[in-house]
Amino acid sequence: MAKRLVPLFNRVLVEKIVPPSKTNAGILLPEKTNKLNSGKVVAVGPGVRGKHGDHIPVSVKEGDTVLLPEYGATEVKLGDKLYHLYRDEDILGTLHD
Repeated sequence: MAKRLVPLFNRVLVEKIVPPSKTNAGILLPEKTNKLNSGKVVAVGPGVRGKHGDHIPVSVKEGDTVLLPEYGATEVKLGDKLYHLYRDEDILGTLHD
């Protein structure tokens, strides 16, 4: 049975993007090359309530590619995949082509 995690409040579930370890020609790349800490948003929570009861939605949506901080996530393992759970305000930005 496959499990599905639905984050609560302003949490965002992210699957980190692992950069390639070698080129198409077979040249091995050092670990620090192209170390852009990014990931793909898998699921988002509904948002939070502000001080006056107004709804504050999450600023990213499923499928977005986001720039992540180096630390501060909660690791979650579902099946054989590793995901990271962030607060919406901890995400640094979105990446666009």
